[in-house]
Amino acid sequence: MSHGAKILHLRGAAGMNAIYRKVSWRLLPLLMLCYAVAYLDRVNVSYAKLQMGADLDFSNQTYAWGVGIFFIGYCLCEIPSNLLLERIGARKTLLRIMLCWGVTAAAGAFVREPVEFYVIRFLLGVFEAGFFPGVILYLTYWYPAARRARVIALFASAALLAGVAAGPLCGATLQYMHQSGGLQGWQWLLVLQGLPAVLLGVVAYFYLDDRPEDARWLSSFEQQMIEQDLERDEAALNAAAGNDGHAQHAQDARNGNANASAADATDAEPPSAFATIWSLVRQPAIALLAVANLLLMGASYALIFWSPTLMQRWGAGSHMQLGLLAVIPNLAGVIGMILIGYDSDRRRERRGHFIACMVLAAGGLALAIAGDNRLTWSLAGLTLASMGIAAASPLLIAIVTGMLNRRRAAAGIALIGSFGLLGGALGPPLSERLLAWGGSAAMLAALIVLYLAAGAILLLALRFAPRHGDPDAGRGQTDKMARN
Repeated sequence: MSHGAKILHLRGAAGMNAIYRKVSWRLLPLLMLCYAVAYLDRVNVSYAKLQMGADLDFSNQTYAWGVGIFFIGYCLCEIPSNLLLERIGARKTLLRIMLCWGVTAAAGAFVREPVEFYVIRFLLGVFEAGFFPGVILYLTYWYPAARRARVIALFASAALLAGVAAGPLCGATLQYMHQSGGLQGWQWLLVLQGLPAVLLGVVAYFYLDDRPEDARWLSSFEQQMIEQDLERDEAALNAAAGNDGHAQHAQDARNGNANASAADATDAEPPSAFATIWSLVRQPAIALLAVANLLLMGASYALIFWSPTLMQRWGAGSHMQLGLLAVIPNLAGVIGMILIGYDSDRRRERRGHFIACMVLAAGGLALAIAGDNRLTWSLAGLTLASMGIAAASPLLIAIVTGMLNRRRAAAGIALIGSFGLLGGALGPPLSERLLAWGGSAAMLAALIVLYLAAGAILLLALRFAPRHGDPDAGRGQTDKMARN
């Protein structure tokens, strides 16, 4: 046994924890900063709208369709981007994505007509496509399934931290930079928050490593231990797939299927990208998880993009006051996301945590409705809901990544993400119609239904999920991560 192996053997789990802490400190700060900028460039239009609508005479409907078309562009390009990342690596992919989206986000400051607004938002979606699912795929190269919920939650918390900063930052920009240098406040907002992505893309290219074996800051022993963890996951997934395959072969034999051996020969060949995606769509658990993500993200993005408008209706005054109030639900979301993700990994349980998040989201929005447009109670309800909403997405992603082997991970993560972005395309425009028809109560009631439906569909999806062994499976224990 090598010296390093002896040390790790003596330290046990603490030794592996030290290795993964080292990985996290290297990767996560930069990735989180990149995601924070991405999130700002995606949602700052919800604050820009407060001046943009009057300056350009854009209606709420124009704004809603501009928000939605971003997600259409993102959805169309997400799967190709993730497949390209798997081929060329994360560094080149992040450089391409961030250079293009940074320039496009800044160019949004100079739109004048609705068509120009739609084109910029669509291109922003096209260029940003693949960033979030690409980073999730990238993290699966470094962390085993049992550690992913907390890591994904920590990475995703960057969006909420950006939301915490977005309120005061956007409010101050709108209020204090309005008409400076010949530009309106909303124009400064888009320019100042778009260009940092260009610089960060260059930094990511030179600072990150594509895989553990490329990382010179890891010792060969540390690289080997990470690879062993990942191979253990892969073996468990392949064993589950093998068990399903044996059952199918037995059924074929009972049915006298003469083509079984030919099928085996075909299965041995590496499938095309289209074949991989088609096989995922036909898998009931993956298909249902995609629908659950569509409902979850559709409701969540509707709430994100209309929150400033809702808070104005509840009684928020100036742009600065609105921005400061927006800190409260976003900060609660950060806390809920990290704590719930950590507890899910600690208990090795996903299903109950996700359902609890959906109930928390529905209960919080119900409190906001009961607040009857009174700022204190409505904001309290939104804050409570934000804790469940923020924590739910990392849990769902952790469930998905735990069900996919390396061969299907890139396509599977992007497929689930594409459905989520399709929800993002539909949610804001549909919620705008509800807001116009029945006010904030009607919109929030519809979101409650969507969150509860997402929880019910996830329960159904996990009934179809195959069981597979975890590190304790050799002792006859059931892996809670697959079904629970």
